[in-house]
Amino acid sequence: MWETIVNFFTAVPFWELLLIFVAKIVEVTMGTMRIILISKGYRKQGTALAIVEILLWVFIASSVIKGVSDTPIKGIVYAIGFALGVYVGSFIENRLAVGKVLIQVISDKVGADIIVNILRVNGHGVTSIDAYGKDSERTVLMIFANRKNKQVILDLIKDADEKALVVANEVSIVSGGFVSPWRKLAK
Repeated sequence: MWETIVNFFTAVPFWELLLIFVAKIVEVTMGTMRIILISKGYRKQGTALAIVEILLWVFIASSVIKGVSDTPIKGIVYAIGFALGVYVGSFIENRLAVGKVLIQVISDKVGADIIVNILRVNGHGVTSIDAYGKDSERTVLMIFANRKNKQVILDLIKDADEKALVVANEVSIVSGGFVSPWRKLAK
């Protein structure tokens, strides 16, 4: 029995398993990034990633499929590499934060004025609209920003008015107006 287990794990050289594992992580990470970039309108970058991704897939898959019945450990390593590649790809995309967001804030008049001033001082564009809530007058604020700046803006809003209602949505198209620069962060 032990001999069967040892043979299962040693039928393929370690370097080959490591190569399959790392290459699959890279390939799936690229695939995840490709899908996200294309869905956000970055077609050229997504297409470039697709070329490298499919080249990696062809070579990795062919090396795994060849003799997989004799060495099933290759298939297991391939599957684990796939799963980890999805995780790494989503982690990288979250760090890059590609795309735009619309942050909407509903606050009382005083809180909204404070939020508007703080955001504008920190270089973010804000549109304010007078509104009427359930029991009182309110102000609705709309902030278009790059996703990279989202958490900074949310923190500024929370520091200014903890009771404000805040909703953030991803936006696929923004045309005209003011969106703060991509890498600009509040101080």
